[in-house]
Parts: sequence; C-alpha cells; structure tokens
Amino acid sequence: MSGEQGRTIPFMLNDRPVVARVAVYETVVEVLQREFGLFGARESCGQGLCGCCTVVVNGTAVSGCLYLAVLVDGAEVVTIEGLATGGSLHPIQQAFVEKNGFQCGFCTPGFILMTKELLAHCPHPTTDEIRHYLSGNLCRCASYLDIVEAVKMAAEAGGSTDRG
Repeated sequence: MSGEQGRTIPFMLNDRPVVARVAVYETVVEVLQREFGLFGARESCGQGLCGCCTVVVNGTAVSGCLYLAVLVDGAEVVTIEGLATGGSLHPIQQAFVEKNGFQCGFCTPGFILMTKELLAHCPHPTTDEIRHYLSGNLCRCASYLDIVEAVKMAAEAGGSTDRG
C-alpha cells in the first residue's frame, strides 16, 4: 500500500487486538497476508466462488477475496491459524486429519472454517446438509467423500462448541 491513501483500522484477529493500515480497495486476504503473514486464506478464483479465501468475520464465514478490509474495522476476524489453541488442533482440524479430508491442502482452510460455521448452526448435520452447506467450496483433488466423513466426525466430537 505504498503511497496510497488509506486508513488505520483496529480489529480483533484470532483473539488478539491488532491495527492495520488498509487502502479502501484492499481485500481482507490481501491485508491478512501483507500485514500479518497469515496465508491460510488464499485467493484462488478471485470471484468468491471456490471458498479458498474463507475467513470468519463476526461469526459469519465470508469470501476474503471479495470482502473489503475496511469492513473489518472493529470486527472480530478468525482465520484458520486462529482455530488451534495451546498447541492442540481444533476438533474440526483433527477430524480432517484423521479422516484424510484433504490431499494437497490448498482448499482445506476454507472447508474447515465453513464446517465451523455449519456446526454452529446445525450441530448434527445430515450428509445432504453437509454437502449443501459446503457446496460453495471447491476441492480440486476431489476429496469430497473424506471431507463429508471429517465433518461428521467433527460433529460427533462437538466441533461447534469450541473457539472460533
């Protein structure tokens, strides 16, 4: 953001207060990467269609490649890096590991954050509910069956009740 007009915004990032200088046209993903070195949310399609850029803003999963950074002024932002606590994986992360719910891992952060939101709204989803809710996330390696199994395991482990 060298030399451009911008504004300074405070917000909570993964349970800690932060401040960032942002240009009015910058997205959350750009600011997370530039200001904080957080690369879990990735821009892939740049159109909000693939889910790779998912972050949670005030409890709602959003497409970070489209969501303007100025909109997180005073908000709470959670990224994939903020789910694990005390060196332990979040139950959803653990379920994805145990059920091999990923191959290359590029899309996995988005799937995990969307699963977190799903389980917050529907703690015991059916297979059809899982597929419908995660339909906005694309996996190029086609790990869909394992992802559904990971979500079911996370639901059984109480993935909706933990931080994030």
